[in-house]
Amino acid sequence: MMSQRPTSGFTTLPDLALRTLGGSVVAASDESFAEKESLIRPGRPAFRPETFGGRGQVYDGWETRRRREPGHDWAIVRLGLPGAVRGVVIDTAWFTGNHPTHASVEAAAVDGHPSPAELAGARWVEIVPRLPLRGDAEHPVEVADDGRYTHVRLNMFPDGGIARLRVHGEARPDLSVYDGLSLDLAALQNGGRVTACSNAYYSAPDNVIAPGLARHQAEGWETARRREEGNEWLVIRLAGRGVVRLAEIDTTNLIFNAPAAVTLTGLDGDREVELLPWTRLQPDTPHRFRLGHADPVTHVRVDIHPDGGLARVRLHGHLTG
Repeated sequence: MMSQRPTSGFTTLPDLALRTLGGSVVAASDESFAEKESLIRPGRPAFRPETFGGRGQVYDGWETRRRREPGHDWAIVRLGLPGAVRGVVIDTAWFTGNHPTHASVEAAAVDGHPSPAELAGARWVEIVPRLPLRGDAEHPVEVADDGRYTHVRLNMFPDGGIARLRVHGEARPDLSVYDGLSLDLAALQNGGRVTACSNAYYSAPDNVIAPGLARHQAEGWETARRREEGNEWLVIRLAGRGVVRLAEIDTTNLIFNAPAAVTLTGLDGDREVELLPWTRLQPDTPHRFRLGHADPVTHVRVDIHPDGGLARVRLHGHLTG
């Protein structure tokens, strides 16, 4: 089912559980000291020593009461992006003396909109067997299960605090709901993925296909300043082979570091299709371009000229397969 050899390679994959990608902690056995929702917050856990509230030291994580009866604590997370889990990271940052001794992770596939009670009766598969935990440490564990899952259950033994749960993997959405309809072929939640990028100095290229709007520059893609000839680029693998009809190129929040122009090229095997010729961009502006072609493609290369950043890229169209 899995390998316990710590690895960080899978962390380049999207965090399927992340709150900003639609994840939710739908239930937990207990959250007396610190709320369960912290488990899937973006960013590193924060900590301010000697900051006490009515329930004790304030932690940026999930913390349960001291258990006085048999059993263990657990939290169920609905993945924002259903898919195949390639690895998890259990992070006990800042929890020392109050972290669990062990943890395990289970996964289930329950489509629709199940309630916590319905999830309790689901078929759960162990994808991370019980492993020992250290305080104030990240515990990366590779998973070799190829199943498609919609929920994970984090078990901690017997109680204590865990700051973050990262569930990295490959999105496998159910696109049947779009039969006969258009969709964003590039969107991370629809199975799109940035597979190549010339430069990701300031922020990750997958940000450009994330849900919602970028609130600031760090939530988009930004390159270093280019000092040689040429331009920066990224390649998006679409949700499936399809025809792109509308491109949205958003430079919101990029005011003095927006690209001067953009070009779009469709890729289908060895075939290249010009989707959008060299087109001027404005800073801090959402742009929309109708594309006048009917050739299906599997990937789109986005070239920015010469460098800079993009907040979002949307490629609306129809699946052909």
